[in-house]
Amino acid sequence: MQLPRWWELGDPCAWTGQGRGTRRMSPATTGTFLLTVYTIFSKVHSDRNVYPSAGVLFVHVLEREYFKGEFPPYPKPGEISNDPITFNTNLMGYPDRPGWLRYIQRTPYSDGVLYGSPTAENVGKPTIIEITAYNRRTFETARHNLIINIMSAEDFPLPYQAEFFIKNMNVEEMLASEVLGDFLGAVKNVWQPERLNAINITSALDRGGRVPLPINDLKEGVYVMVGADVPFSSCLREVENPQNQLRCSQEMEPVITCDKKFRTQFYIDWCKISLVDKTKQVSTYQEVIRGEGILPDGGEYKPPSDSLKSRDYYTDFLITLAVPSAVALVLFLILAYIMCCRREGVEKRNMQTPDIQLVHHSAIQKSTKELRDMSKNREIAWPLSTLPVFHPVTGEIIPPLHTDNYDSTNMPLMQTQQNLPHQTQIPQQQTTGDFRLTTFQRFEASIMKLFIRF
Repeated sequence: MQLPRWWELGDPCAWTGQGRGTRRMSPATTGTFLLTVYTIFSKVHSDRNVYPSAGVLFVHVLEREYFKGEFPPYPKPGEISNDPITFNTNLMGYPDRPGWLRYIQRTPYSDGVLYGSPTAENVGKPTIIEITAYNRRTFETARHNLIINIMSAEDFPLPYQAEFFIKNMNVEEMLASEVLGDFLGAVKNVWQPERLNAINITSALDRGGRVPLPINDLKEGVYVMVGADVPFSSCLREVENPQNQLRCSQEMEPVITCDKKFRTQFYIDWCKISLVDKTKQVSTYQEVIRGEGILPDGGEYKPPSDSLKSRDYYTDFLITLAVPSAVALVLFLILAYIMCCRREGVEKRNMQTPDIQLVHHSAIQKSTKELRDMSKNREIAWPLSTLPVFHPVTGEIIPPLHTDNYDSTNMPLMQTQQNLPHQTQIPQQQTTGDFRLTTFQRFEASIMKLFIRF
């Protein structure tokens, strides 16, 4: 680590005389200089080495106080800071920790804990864990290495192992040395072994448990596995009694005589206790007979090297687009020929249609057009079907009022008898001497028109 130069720390030397031959450091400046140098060197922590045993619970606490001095501005002696600090742990060169090692930290204001049970495969191999501390207030980081040297344990593994489920504890509470010591003391009073070790601790959430509700100070629960060198005591064997097994199946609390030795501090679910006797376990390994349905062992996966030649996908791209486009073009041409080049036309249709059918069709079209015109020009003129086709006096045929191409848009909405230019007038004696066509006469004319048509 590069140290700052003396002129960056402030002038520690008080020069005397005319030249630089004589130098003297003032007491105040000397104290500041030494304090700064001590602070800088105290931050350069060396890697920490720990020596856990295989098959025995390993617990390492990441103390916040240890890392507080890593973040500038460096606290002065006696100064207390309470910055939120979180930790990130991983195996050096890998993104995560080893499979046997777990980490927990509840809040940024609590210490982090690394815990787990080392395996025999890692004996003699140093495991380097990178610990990165984050100051959530200043966003400063500090990194340290924890070197775990796993040692081989005597009589590993212990032949008799028992796993307890404690309902009123969280995993970080159980990892405290005082609490774990109290639990091992209670187990030792019940079991009476010569050697007793905590093998592993697992949170109930890691076993599929549910997060408790934040009421009544409920806990997650924790599984604690311990091992001993003597067989299980009669008190631990009481769980295997048929009466207790029946009570457990009915979700009732079993009757255990030694439960009072734990009840003062630990609430144990005796229905979930597990007793494992390693001396009676028979190896269940069977040689695999290869046959149908079993693939041969291909060995380790070997990824392709970086020297592979690049493949040109231009031809594949053209084939993928050209073939569907050609098929679509052919179908489009066939459809266009059928729709456009195979039409018979109106003239050919009329030539092949009988004349009487064409006449009927023309009459229907004409009547339809007349009805549409009537709907548009309602209350404007009398319909042609209600007007006489011949003069009621002379008997001459009267031409229609309007031709087919007559524009009726300019006609007034309300026409009187005087507005009709071709309206036939029948002489009729009136008080005023005028001759007008009565409604009854128009009705008779309409009836006669219908008779003539038929």
